[in-house]
Amino acid sequence: MRKYAFLLFSIVFLFQCNSVLSATEPFRFALFTDLHLNANNPTPAEDLLNAVNEVNSIKGIDFVLVSGDISESGDSISLSNAKKIFDKLQIPYYITAGNHETKWSESGATDFAHIFGNDKFVFTHNGCEFIGFTTGPIIKMGDGHIAPQDIDWVQSELDKTGSSMPVFMITHYPLLKGDVDNWYEMTDVIRKYNVQAVLGGHYHRNMVLNYDEIPGIVNRSTLRATDSVGGYSIYSISDSIRVYEKKIGQEPKLWLTLAFETKKYDRPDNALKPSFEVNNINKNVKEIWMINSRVGLYCTPAVANNMVFYGDDLGYMNAVSLQNGKNSWKFKTGNRIISSPAVASDRVVFGSTDGSIYCLKASSGELIWKFKTAKAVMGNPLLKNDTVFIGGSDGNFRAISLKDGSQLWKFSGLRGYVETKPVYAQNKLYFGAWDSNFYALNATDGSLVWKWNNGNPGMHYSPAAVLPVYSHAKIFITAPDRFWTALDAETGKVIWRTNLHEVRETEGISEDGNVVYSRCLNDSVVALDTRTNSLKLIWKTDAGYGYDHNPSMLVERAGIIVFGTKNGLLHGIDAKTGAVMWRHKIGNSIINTVNIISRNECVLTTSEGIIAKIKY
Repeated sequence: MRKYAFLLFSIVFLFQCNSVLSATEPFRFALFTDLHLNANNPTPAEDLLNAVNEVNSIKGIDFVLVSGDISESGDSISLSNAKKIFDKLQIPYYITAGNHETKWSESGATDFAHIFGNDKFVFTHNGCEFIGFTTGPIIKMGDGHIAPQDIDWVQSELDKTGSSMPVFMITHYPLLKGDVDNWYEMTDVIRKYNVQAVLGGHYHRNMVLNYDEIPGIVNRSTLRATDSVGGYSIYSISDSIRVYEKKIGQEPKLWLTLAFETKKYDRPDNALKPSFEVNNINKNVKEIWMINSRVGLYCTPAVANNMVFYGDDLGYMNAVSLQNGKNSWKFKTGNRIISSPAVASDRVVFGSTDGSIYCLKASSGELIWKFKTAKAVMGNPLLKNDTVFIGGSDGNFRAISLKDGSQLWKFSGLRGYVETKPVYAQNKLYFGAWDSNFYALNATDGSLVWKWNNGNPGMHYSPAAVLPVYSHAKIFITAPDRFWTALDAETGKVIWRTNLHEVRETEGISEDGNVVYSRCLNDSVVALDTRTNSLKLIWKTDAGYGYDHNPSMLVERAGIIVFGTKNGLLHGIDAKTGAVMWRHKIGNSIINTVNIISRNECVLTTSEGIIAKIKY
């Protein structure tokens, strides 16, 4: 009897599955990706316009999907120009952002949603659900990343859809290890539903991949590259999923056919997920408390009066107890907070991508003053002599009264945004901006003392993400060009400059100021002598963290250097010898620069929403 009951159930189940798919009317859509519009090169815009005009001329294409990297630098001008071209489409289009919109962005990756209405989308067409979400790292260099609140949003949308409706997911990065740090969190969610495939780009070529059983379809760029014309993809949905490459003016070429069928995925392959076994080895490292806020975090937390302060992706400044992490208060700004707060005299100061600089009462969260600028403020404030020193995205670096928020002076010579914290020494302020320049300003009146350029064209090699180090009348900086540079603090002249160690955007200074540290792109930590005017290596050690380009600074206290990696691995290094003392895995996403609060304790945040107090 059980055998026949099972057979009857199977027949009914198959009938239901087939009826769901047979209810889907055949349709076609186009997919554009990796457009890379920029002000210095008209060709990407021409390629996009050609694709738009051709799609308008083809009958039977119902809509266009756009899966990221619309611009080269995430700037509002390029995004607005792209929108003007997209608006020429005679059919709907649905768009999400790529890493070029989220990593390099003067708005803190907020212009995209302002210009296009959102950076996510969901809609139903002919019985199929389409869900688009972003996978780019926010401002800080690292692997692709899905904000925890976006994972929760996808889950809620799929819950509304149900398990039977065919679903197509659209994003920029492939959901693979090495591409997206928390890929498995998303695949664990979507595998429970009838997901036909995940569509995207990033690689600029056609590929079919496997995201823990879920089909991943990577598509060509709209750019012509070395060809004479650009192109795009056309999808045909009927009894199968057929994908065509369509070069401008040429016949489409079929390159992939997948079954359009009810998908049932096995349990996730946990062997593909990151291992936390290291935490069983280094048991001396303890998590005193840890909170997962389920909201992206990108700042270094500040600590004062037994409270921890940090901003989040939803625009809140939060205050929690240093003792147990319990929430004390939160204050809402108009957009995400990337700026790391600074605290002094019961005042917490920070910038927001809503364009304002805020000063709150640290004990209560009450607003004391607010200074409005023309664009986002991602710079980290320095509080010195009752003055707030902070850079923004509007071309200005400012000195503001901590007492009442009045502007004391501003330097208006910047051609790119500021995301770092200035270093104060000898009445000068030192910092880099995303305009290829490094600046020294007079702290009294904001006048330019000197500026230095590493000679690389464009913004992408700017010494802008690193927290500079001052010691023995020298300024030390690292940059994406993989050079380590020592500058004369008075004149800005180069004392030495080397790419021997392939460092990038990380530094730290010993407590006595005699040693400067940096992390190499692959595994190694390096210590150099700050007292000499020539390159003098003190030690170099293999820390075993693999490839890492996260700008998490190295912080030393009581002889221990502490830093985190792009994949959630916290390290303790002996400052004297370079020996690895311990490792502890917090998660698998970016650990922001830590705040050491005692000889063996720190507080930290991660891009996956974790706030923690660690003892080591």
